[in-house]
Amino acid sequence: MLQIKEHMRVNKLPHIWCPGCGDGTVAKSMIQAIQKLKYDKDNVTVVTGIGCSSRMNNIMDYNTFQTTHGRAIAYATGFKMAKPEMKVIVVTGDGDGAGIGGNHLIHAARRNIDLTVILINNYIFGMTGGQFSPLTPHGDIASTSIYKNIEYPFDICKLVEGAGATYIARGTAYHYALTEKLISKALEHKGFSFVEVITQCPTAYGKRNKMGDPYDLLMWQKDHAVPVEQVSKFSQEELEDKFIIGEILVRNDRTEFIEANEQLKERARSIKGGAGK
Repeated sequence: MLQIKEHMRVNKLPHIWCPGCGDGTVAKSMIQAIQKLKYDKDNVTVVTGIGCSSRMNNIMDYNTFQTTHGRAIAYATGFKMAKPEMKVIVVTGDGDGAGIGGNHLIHAARRNIDLTVILINNYIFGMTGGQFSPLTPHGDIASTSIYKNIEYPFDICKLVEGAGATYIARGTAYHYALTEKLISKALEHKGFSFVEVITQCPTAYGKRNKMGDPYDLLMWQKDHAVPVEQVSKFSQEELEDKFIIGEILVRNDRTEFIEANEQLKERARSIKGGAGK
C-alpha cells in the first residue's frame, strides 16, 4: 500500500491552498506516480517558480528548489545538465509557465532536454492577484479583465508540440487516475515530456466567472473533456468548447539534449586529438 506521507514534509502542513483547489490532487497524483515507479527520493528534484502550484516544493520530501517567477525551467535545465542521472521535474502554472516563463518552455521543448514539466492550468494567475493568463479563455473575467478577456488563449499542448516536445499529455483534477498514469509515462520518457493538468481555482477564477463551487468546477472538467480515443466521434463544431485528454503525442525520433551534448564533446575530443598528431 502506498504511503503518501512518506514522500511529504508533514512538519510543513497545513498547506496554503484554498479549500477546493485542485493543486493538492495533482500533488497526490505526482507523488503516487513517483512511488509506483520506485524512484529513490534522493534522486528526484522538483523545481518550481512562483504561484499556487509552486508551493508543492514546500510539502514534498524531495530535493526541492523554488526559483523566481517564470524561471523554473531555466533552473531545472541547469540541474539536469549538472546531474543528468537525477529525475528532474518542473511544477508550474499557466501564468508562471506559459506567461512569464513561456520563452523558457518553448526552448526547453526545442532542445528536447530530459525534463518532465507538469503545468497546472487553472486558467488564471491565482496567487499573484487573479490576472488573466495566456490560457484564460476568451470572454472570461479576471482582475485585469473585469469587462471580459478580449485575448484568445494558447492551446499549450499544441504550442509545445510545435516547439519540439517529444511527450505531450493532458489530464484534469477530475480524471485523477488518468492524470497519475500520464505523469508516470512522462517520467519514464527520455526527452522533454509535458503534462498539462486542468484544475479548478474556486477563489480567483470560479467566483469571478460565476461557475459555482469546487464540485461544479470538477463537473465542468468532466463534461468538457474528450478522451483522445473518442475525438473522431465528434464534429469540429462539437469540439469547439471541449478539450482533449490523454496522450496527445509520443515520439522517439529526436536525440535527447544531454545525450547529443555528450556526442558533441566526443566529436570535439576526436577532432582535437587528431589535429595534434
